[in-house]
Formats: sequence, structure tokens, C-alpha cells
Amino acid sequence: MASKRNSEGYFDPTAYEALVKIEREAKRTRTYRPLVYVCSPLSGDIAANQKNARRYCRSVVERGGIPLAPHLYFPQFMDDGDETERDLCLFMDIVLLTKCAELWVFGERISKGMSMEIEKAKRKGQPIRWFDSNCKEVFQ
Repeated sequence: MASKRNSEGYFDPTAYEALVKIEREAKRTRTYRPLVYVCSPLSGDIAANQKNARRYCRSVVERGGIPLAPHLYFPQFMDDGDETERDLCLFMDIVLLTKCAELWVFGERISKGMSMEIEKAKRKGQPIRWFDSNCKEVFQ
């Protein structure tokens, strides 16, 4: 909290009022942003699906969330073509999903991995929102 005295100990109401105004503004502009798990296909056309996932993440940010898209991150150092590594990635996906406030499903195609994520979110009672590939919310 701001002090009415300056660093030399003298009464300084102008600086105090300015600091109080800055603190109030900082508190007012801080808003809650939920961590949102981005659920969209990776398999198939991986390059196109990752490009779409980046677009979906941007949509989450624009709607006030913090996107988490493991299928953009894990392929940087894990091999989706290796069954053992893919299973480990799916396990890590589920761990990350449990840390999220919501799951948002994007696109018209539901992959095997997405089905697992959706089922886990349902069992956990997490809110699930559905969007088409153009990021328009649809209701299921």
C-alpha cells in the first residue's frame, strides 16, 4: 500500500494519491481467466491440424481464457507415430486436463484421443464447450 510520506519521510499527498490510483487501476483491470484445455484433432494432416489448433488457442484468448493445447507442445519432442510415446502423451494430456477449469472441443471430427479427453472431462464434471472449425460456438 502507498504511504502518504515520501522516501525522505516528508508528507507528500500528491504522490500518495497517484500511487493509490495506480493500485486501484491495477486491481480493476486484473480479471479471472480460466485455464482452458483445447481439444482438437492432431492425427491425420498434422501440419494443418496444428495450424488449426493455434487458431483455436487464439480464439480461447479472445474469449477470456488461457489456452492449453498439449498437441502443439508434446510433438516438439515426442513421436506421435511411436505407439509407446503416443500412449505416454495421452496420459500426460489427461494429467494436464485435470488442471484445467474447462474443456473446449473444436472442429467437426472427434479423434480417438479427443474422445478420451472428452470422457475424462465428463467424469470429472468439467464444463465442456463445443465449437465448429470456424470457432463458432455450437451446442450439443
